[in-house]
Amino acid sequence: MCGITGFIDFSHKSNSVILKDMTATMGHRGPDGQGIDFYQLDNCQIGFGHRRLSIIDLSTVAGQPMTYDDLHLVFNGEIYNYQEIRNQLIELGHQFITHSDTEVILHAWRQWGEDCIKQWRGMYAIVLYDERSNEVICVRDRAGVKPLYYYFAGGLFLFGSELKAMLRHPDFKKQVDPGAVASYLQYGYVSWPHCIYKDTLKLAPGHLLKINLQTRATSSIQYWNVYDFYDRPKLAVSLPDAIVETERILQESFQYRMVADVPVGVFLSGGYDSTCVTALLQKNSTQPIQTFTIGSMDNQLDEAPFAREIAARLGTDHTDYYCTAKEALAIIPDLPYYYDEPFADSSAIPTILVSRMAREKVTVALSADAGDEIFAGYNRYDYIAKFGAKINAVPKSLRNILLAVMDQIPSDRLPFMRNQYNFHGRYNKLKNLLRDPSPAELLKNLTQVFTVAEIGFIFNKPVHELYTAHRTDKLMEGYDDLSYMMAVDYQTYMVDDILQKVDRATMSASLEGREPFLDQHIIEWAAQLPTAYKYHNKEKKYILKQIVHQYIPKELMERPKMGFSVPIEKWLQHELKDMVNSYLNLEKLQQHGLFNNQVVLAIVGNFYNGRKENYLQVWYLLMFQMWYDQWFNLSII
Repeated sequence: MCGITGFIDFSHKSNSVILKDMTATMGHRGPDGQGIDFYQLDNCQIGFGHRRLSIIDLSTVAGQPMTYDDLHLVFNGEIYNYQEIRNQLIELGHQFITHSDTEVILHAWRQWGEDCIKQWRGMYAIVLYDERSNEVICVRDRAGVKPLYYYFAGGLFLFGSELKAMLRHPDFKKQVDPGAVASYLQYGYVSWPHCIYKDTLKLAPGHLLKINLQTRATSSIQYWNVYDFYDRPKLAVSLPDAIVETERILQESFQYRMVADVPVGVFLSGGYDSTCVTALLQKNSTQPIQTFTIGSMDNQLDEAPFAREIAARLGTDHTDYYCTAKEALAIIPDLPYYYDEPFADSSAIPTILVSRMAREKVTVALSADAGDEIFAGYNRYDYIAKFGAKINAVPKSLRNILLAVMDQIPSDRLPFMRNQYNFHGRYNKLKNLLRDPSPAELLKNLTQVFTVAEIGFIFNKPVHELYTAHRTDKLMEGYDDLSYMMAVDYQTYMVDDILQKVDRATMSASLEGREPFLDQHIIEWAAQLPTAYKYHNKEKKYILKQIVHQYIPKELMERPKMGFSVPIEKWLQHELKDMVNSYLNLEKLQQHGLFNNQVVLAIVGNFYNGRKENYLQVWYLLMFQMWYDQWFNLSII
């Protein structure tokens, strides 16, 4: 795990000092070493910068940037099956001077070209300069575990694991994209391929980007797509056989994530996903695996006792830590620095805390994310099962009549209902569903905090909704609604919320976070399983639960899901109220001039005057204001 950055400067205005400054901004991603290479070509300058967190082959000879046979590379991530690929290459006559996966990437690329990606099982963001083809190639892993931003304007191409590295280049034009702000207010993150800054993008998961150094032309190629596997016919396999094969694939994929020359641990929340990872790994380990849990002083949010009992049953070396509200609140001022873009998932706070705790004992931690997206675990999947068919069964003519009535009667005019918690939000979402009862609209209504209509009021100028993977036409005819929602979540919420959260949180503590559920063999298998094996008789994550129950009694596992949660609504009313007043006031809002300030102030005022369901809208606005202040007013990079 590392941080990478660099540039292609066709204007010849960059130098190694700028490159070193860019690289230094990511010291938290790689405290074990720093390397830069600067290439002065006739038509451009190329700079590669790397910060190293040593995980595989701890020697200095495995440092980056690394060169082999006219190929130059910087790489963030891990290729877990690199030993098998290395053995193939040795049989073909290749010789190696390190034991690193980095060197294997270079040899594999020279041997097979971009076809070598088909063999990789891992997480990676790679930038490679090929002297022979006179091009630079950027590659991002299939699921999007590792981030890669890039900027291209005025003859300058920049890239980085984090935006702060690119901002350090003096010719980066720091201009906010209002459409990206709107995307953030909808979902709590800026959806790929977009970025909060103009002329800046995220490389899409499963894609590679080529830059021709002679013509400056760019081309993007998709080498993997999760929709391809949902589009295939469902497998003709019995449920018992599917359980056995699923466990085998999980076991193999999880075991790959233990490859390291440093200590490895597991985040254990006590839920099904983390218990599955821990159980299958401990099953074949002769030594107790190290597991970590953050406990909460709020009993309603505390899963630590359950995690502790599960750890005891499995025989892990368990550590839990009970954080105070003061410790959690102290993280909030640092969020805009580590997350670069506006980011509103409050579970980043406990994820940072558990990362700091784990880093005291291990250098690598496995985080059991993506089980919900792969095996149908979210509560919103219940809604599509319960209400999707019913809403679609209502004749369009009747929906139009109901919609016309609701348009004439605002939610504030309904005497009793208007005082019910979250009634206004649900009323507006129901109107949206009456207009369009498709699974895409249902998913949007269940995940967005600000609707498109509300965003229209917040901004002082019209903004257009960005095209993102939240609405896709790539699935073939005949897919079921639940598969649609899982496939879209895999491409959106998982990538830009969950994976971004874990990457920045673990890296802030110089800890490598790994995602064992995101081996491509798992999703390629699970996407083709009958949907009823995942959502079975109204039971979510059915097939995964059957595997876990072989190791942990069902009675211990069957409880309401809590996860790593923090009481944001309560904090906004009390501990964070001064912070809200400091950032969500007229003076601060006028600094960027994006919003209709009176609308924003009304949202905040309504929250403090009793409309508690608005707390997420207030939190989203607060996080944006704090981000803006960090990167436009403080200028600390």
